[in-house]
Amino acid sequence: MSRTAARTRVPLAALSLASVSALFLAGCSQSSNASQSTGDRAASAAAATGKKPAPFSKGNVKVALVRQSGAGDYFEQWGNGAKAQAKALGIDLTVYDAQADNAKQATDLSSAINSGAQAIVVDHGFPATIQPEIDQAVKKGIKVVVYDVETTNKSVVSTKQDDASMAQAVLDVMAKDLGKKAKVGYVNVAGYAALDKRDSVWKKTADAHGWKQAFKVGKVTDSTATDNVPLVSAALTQNSDVTGVFAPYDELAKGTVLAVQNKKLQGKVKVFGADVSNADIQNMTAKDSPWVATAGTDPSAVGAAVVRTAALELAGQLNTTSVEFPAVAITQDFLKQNKIENMDQLRTALPALNLSKVSTADWIPNVAH
Repeated sequence: MSRTAARTRVPLAALSLASVSALFLAGCSQSSNASQSTGDRAASAAAATGKKPAPFSKGNVKVALVRQSGAGDYFEQWGNGAKAQAKALGIDLTVYDAQADNAKQATDLSSAINSGAQAIVVDHGFPATIQPEIDQAVKKGIKVVVYDVETTNKSVVSTKQDDASMAQAVLDVMAKDLGKKAKVGYVNVAGYAALDKRDSVWKKTADAHGWKQAFKVGKVTDSTATDNVPLVSAALTQNSDVTGVFAPYDELAKGTVLAVQNKKLQGKVKVFGADVSNADIQNMTAKDSPWVATAGTDPSAVGAAVVRTAALELAGQLNTTSVEFPAVAITQDFLKQNKIENMDQLRTALPALNLSKVSTADWIPNVAH
């Protein structure tokens, strides 16, 4: 989305695209402690060797994390990584989560501005709603780092998954599996930054390989996976001869998988998704799963890297206004051959997921995933 968003990330990530997406009901939680998600070991931090610069040399640094999270464990892992890195840095982190309520996120951002936070991290959100508050934070001298949020303020540090690389990585696998002139389906939603970027790559790739797009369906709701099952099922009823479906957000991919299985087409139709999480791995490795490939970043590593980016910006050491996190392709065959059942095992098997060298310095205790 990924697991991105013009409105919110879609893991998509995350959307993790990302978002950035299927969202929970509105609510707000505040915490300064890292938590541990199911199937994901607690993060530990490698000791820092350098001398802390200001403001970290003066004690705890107050930072606010203003989130617009969504359904699925991508968002939980992203948050856990951010909290663990904040704790390791001695950051007093206050977390706000609007969970699908755009107006509430604007209110949360205003609260963060008035809380005395020295920096604010904005994780997904609808730009039209939160841009005024972002501008206000910058005007007050607060450092602002956004993740998968499109912003027009040039003083803001933008971080994001490389959604183009995410789409291209999985589409390269799709091209190898399906070949030229294949009849394919597409499950996506317009209006989300991450998904729009993935869509651009899809169009170029589909055109380059002469694929015939038989259908395009998709929607984002508070139950994205479930709500896309009837849409994809109906499309497959009319186009049961497609050989592959691209669904570039893991919640869309989950719904597509269920639809393919409901239509008993898992031996004929391959699903190509995006984003990766514990649940996605379990889905891909399940018996007779049609989900054969995805691409993604490690959401926990991304959350931690975004917090490190904010720390470097606070210390005056970032020297850039844009940080991107590249994605890697992950196939069903690779997962099964290496007996991978969760993100911990995937991190070990795919070192490319480790972002320990992104946005770091010798004074930063780097969270290990």
